[in-house]
Amino acid sequence: MPTFTVFKGHESGAPKKETTTKPDELSGDQVFVRITASGLCGTDMHYRKAHVGLGHEGIGIVEKTGPLCKVLKTGDRVGWGYNHSFCGRCRECLTGNDIYCSERALYGFADLDQGSFGSHAVWREVALYKIPDSMSDEIAAPLQCAGATVFSALQTYNTQSSETVGIMGVGGLGHLAIQFASKFGCRVVVLSGSESKKDEALRLGAHEFVATRGKTELKVSQPIDRLLVTTSFQPNWEQILPILSPRATIYPLSVSEGDFSIPNNLVLINGITIQGSCVASRLTHERMLEFADLHQIKPIVQLFDMTEEGILDAMEKLDQGKVHFRAVLKPVA
Repeated sequence: MPTFTVFKGHESGAPKKETTTKPDELSGDQVFVRITASGLCGTDMHYRKAHVGLGHEGIGIVEKTGPLCKVLKTGDRVGWGYNHSFCGRCRECLTGNDIYCSERALYGFADLDQGSFGSHAVWREVALYKIPDSMSDEIAAPLQCAGATVFSALQTYNTQSSETVGIMGVGGLGHLAIQFASKFGCRVVVLSGSESKKDEALRLGAHEFVATRGKTELKVSQPIDRLLVTTSFQPNWEQILPILSPRATIYPLSVSEGDFSIPNNLVLINGITIQGSCVASRLTHERMLEFADLHQIKPIVQLFDMTEEGILDAMEKLDQGKVHFRAVLKPVA
């Protein structure tokens, strides 16, 4: 039986190295993958004290395939994200919305014995995505969740190039959302607390930058049609809603505790839509990788060792706001 390394959360908050054992023979469309890189996502921080395999922004090399695999072969480079499995038969799956399948296997809820922090993992072929040859492991890793999340919000709900897209927050998700929205052909307005990230936001593709801290009234050149909220905290909606267009859509994209709270009357009289969006379906994920490769959309990353010490260092820096956009873990040679 193959035994491989996994890094699991621990009550101390410091990840611990353990092992997971799988059957010798793969069944169905299972694929045995050797992990070559993993992004560290904010969602991973929710599980750092839980005894589960950490990580869901994985990149790896196929080492073995099960009897029902039809596409992948040994040596293929693949990635995976937040959803590990789905039924393929229900209404959501049949309409291309497998991320909402009632039998979905989401990170933190299923496959708790493994993750993308480790040496290997076993996943279903249907939940693995071929990585473009020109895309490095460290660039591809954060796209598996952060990239898929922001791209899906834009793609799934038919963002038009003539629209103005607002991006709230210039962090791990936000800096990718700026790039995707810009390459969609949209006018991109970035909202951030201070001016400190203005130059970088403009370099990434923003057309306009608005610092919000300490202001009672915000000014934008054009009302915002779609607002992607990538911050981990609740915005000041009394400040934000006046710069949205009538019938604008708000996408809360960060996983955070507590309720989503927004002024009722301002939502009603302006026909505002609050649209939930959970990462990407399979087809959208594949399109995201193709789009990112074509337009050279790249996360800005800091590299850390895939060790107990390296993972803890990355988590501590992320918790302290000291990671410049995305942390990526790589195995030690």
